Amino acid sequence: MLIRFLSITLFLTCFSVYGQQLLPPIQNYQLLDYKGGSKNWDLSVNDMGELFVANNKGLLHYNGEEWTLNKLPNNTIIRSVECIGDRVYTGSYEEFGYWTKNEFGELGYTSLTKLIKNHTFTSEEFWEISPSENGKVIFRSFSAIYTYADDQIKVMDPLYVVSDFIEFNGKLIVAAESNGLYEVVGDTSVPLPDQELLQGKTINDITLYKDELLIGTKLHGCFLFDGQTLKPWSVPINEALKQHQLNKIVPLGNGQLGFGTIKNGLYMYDSTTKNYSILNRESGLQNNTILSTLLFKDQLWLGLDNGIARVKINNPISYYTDYTGALGMVYDIAWYKGKLFLGSNTGVFYFDGNQLQFVNGSQGHVWDLQVVEGDLLCGHNTGTYKVTEDSFEQVSEMAGGYQMIKVPDQNATYVQGTYNGLARFQKLEDGHWKVNRIEGFDAPVKQLSFEAPEILWVAHPYKGFYRMHFTSDDHTEFDDIQEFGKDEELSEYNVKLYNIKNTIVLNSEGNWFTYNPIGDRIERFDEFKNYRNKELLFFDDEYFWFVDDEEQKAIIHTNLKEDSLLVTDLPLRERLAPDSQNVIQVNDSTSYITLTDGFAKVNDQRIRRISNVELPMPQFVVLNDQKNKHSVIQDLVEIPFRYSESITVKVATSDYISPHYYYQLQGPKDYSEYSENGFINFQNLPFGDYTLQIATAGMENSISDFNTLKFSISPPWYFSWGSLVLYVALGAMIVFLVRGYNRRKFERKQREMAEQMKQEQLERMAKLEKEELAKQVRLKQNELASTTLNIARKNEMILELKNMLVMNKEKFSNSQRYRSFIKKLNNSIEDTEDWKQFEVNFKELHDDFFERLLKSYPSLTPKDLKLCAYLKMNLTTKEIAPLMGITIRGVEIHRYRLRKKLDMDSSENLSNFLITF
Repeated sequence: MLIRFLSITLFLTCFSVYGQQLLPPIQNYQLLDYKGGSKNWDLSVNDMGELFVANNKGLLHYNGEEWTLNKLPNNTIIRSVECIGDRVYTGSYEEFGYWTKNEFGELGYTSLTKLIKNHTFTSEEFWEISPSENGKVIFRSFSAIYTYADDQIKVMDPLYVVSDFIEFNGKLIVAAESNGLYEVVGDTSVPLPDQELLQGKTINDITLYKDELLIGTKLHGCFLFDGQTLKPWSVPINEALKQHQLNKIVPLGNGQLGFGTIKNGLYMYDSTTKNYSILNRESGLQNNTILSTLLFKDQLWLGLDNGIARVKINNPISYYTDYTGALGMVYDIAWYKGKLFLGSNTGVFYFDGNQLQFVNGSQGHVWDLQVVEGDLLCGHNTGTYKVTEDSFEQVSEMAGGYQMIKVPDQNATYVQGTYNGLARFQKLEDGHWKVNRIEGFDAPVKQLSFEAPEILWVAHPYKGFYRMHFTSDDHTEFDDIQEFGKDEELSEYNVKLYNIKNTIVLNSEGNWFTYNPIGDRIERFDEFKNYRNKELLFFDDEYFWFVDDEEQKAIIHTNLKEDSLLVTDLPLRERLAPDSQNVIQVNDSTSYITLTDGFAKVNDQRIRRISNVELPMPQFVVLNDQKNKHSVIQDLVEIPFRYSESITVKVATSDYISPHYYYQLQGPKDYSEYSENGFINFQNLPFGDYTLQIATAGMENSISDFNTLKFSISPPWYFSWGSLVLYVALGAMIVFLVRGYNRRKFERKQREMAEQMKQEQLERMAKLEKEELAKQVRLKQNELASTTLNIARKNEMILELKNMLVMNKEKFSNSQRYRSFIKKLNNSIEDTEDWKQFEVNFKELHDDFFERLLKSYPSLTPKDLKLCAYLKMNLTTKEIAPLMGITIRGVEIHRYRLRKKLDMDSSENLSNFLITF
């Protein structure tokens, strides 16, 4: 029992922790981010919001996208920085001067110490720079004050240590460390009245506050001075400043002041309420030593002993963070009797002022906190409890109270989803709660909604949706259960259920559906079609809160029409818990969002005002190709083609936290995209002229005015003007050569065609001539054949006459007369004239036949030649016999002899041989 008592005592002690106030978001920049030294002594911004930091290693420049370290020629520590116009003045060890940007946005340094005449440095470091009302620039070391104007420097060398200075009512007021305030008059200084309270107190910083000077000291708090009278600043925060060593004071506007300390970070003081909050390591700063402060457009920059921080003042979202780990992950929040209650995985907590207190006995996982019928009920993993600051009273033993909703048309009656089914809650007139299990369903229920008083929808974590009908008005049992989730469009897992304006809305795997009671079917919910893969956190009669997918985790506040807002605070996005985040609206202007280690408070009205603020236009920084940097201040940036494979345009919106960009590229190749950062890269653009327009993208993709940059990618060498001229010349030459070649080819073709035509004409003429000759040959052949035939007929007739005479020889009385007739007939047969005529005609057809034949066969006789001629004419033996005046037998004998002379084989045809000879 003693051991148990001690364990409970230790548990309660560890959960009674001091709470932290709600604070604006803090963005830390570490050494790895800005790549400089650890200590950051001074801060300044130019008109565009670019930050300049006096750092141990040099001058840091931050344009909103990237950090650049610029070192002095002597590499000394820079102690002070101030932007005045287009110059950035810095002070270091025995050195001060200014930096200016070149055409590429790079900083170059010009020293001013060469202008100092008749003065010797005494190991001085310049800790402060300030513009004067008369246009001068004042540099302060601990030893002297230097005034720069018109390329001249004047030195005032007082006898005291100078710890600060300020212009007040047209006078230059100097703090003499522990000797009070002095006024600079000409080249000397005179003490101001009523400075006894500051004697022996080290003055760290001076600022204007309600038309007076607020003077901060190192260990003695702050004092007020109106020019004549000095008095202590009598506010509670002064004691904390004395304890933690004040170092810097910065006005924050609207009656607020920031006090940077050496030991405990930054105190943010509200002079109206007299309250303050603290930004230190426990609330997210990297360390507690504030070396420098700067306010620019609701952005408070802090130069730390180790790092740099940016705090968004007047942010519509403030954060409570539990750095002890005692609170754990917050699942629900409720406002009850003027106090804020938190339900987490470790129990129930509440705030007593700024102190976080634990509700005794509530340890365990809390799923639900809500005010029901005047009681704060807690859905716990061990049951349901009624909660007050001092008690944790069990109402129901059913484990795991997920969600509780009111039964329509029933008085003080509610249904709760639990680990093992549903419970019915009814508050009795005596203030007690009557709880009953609802029979007929014993599965876990995380979400539930009423479609009608007798119809209840529930969402099972792993089996989809159920539509259940109560058996009676007392809501104690179900008689009909419809199951949804096995439909092809609905998943059984990761389901959500809502009743939105009397419509059952379902979410399954990021898709939105609704139930159609008329058709008793599930349909797509078109009103939420633009919010796929987004979880609905909260809704009322007008607005809806969605959380984006796990990658971006932005919260969308929308009325589904033209009024839509995207909340993208980085601390919010980093600390949202997937599937466990929740939004609780406590009134029309305030909502709470549960986080993994605390919660966020959202001022709806302020965040809506911020959404209407005009977005700043981004500035072009530089354009880089693969080899060179190009200035963006020129009208047209020209890029050589050989270096244009990769082009990077750097842009920045210095006075906007974590900006996104929207850009449009117009030219031979067009783009239109969003960019998460200020480094926009283009790959393999075709050559030509381009116009790049870029704008800052804000909430719900609203965009600022466009800034425009024009650049041109030169054509490759083979498309340059010289190359084009050469191509034209080569083209002309090729055309000339081709025309010459074609002309010669044409002329050659003409000649060939003329020759061909001439040849064809000759061939036609030869053909005609040949045809004519053939015709003549045929005529000759016909004539020869006719002549030969006539001779043959004549000889045949003579032979017949001769034969008749021979047969009638006895009838001739005169034998001499008979012989005379016979002789005449023989002479007629052997008439050489016929042969000569035949020979002439034959030679006309066969010009050299006899010559070739005699050349080949010289033994041939004229009679043989005559027989050869008749055979060449393809005459038969019968036709040849009368021509030669011999018998057929004689012709055959002669043929035989001729074959022998021609040395022919008996198998060869004599006529064919002579015809083809």
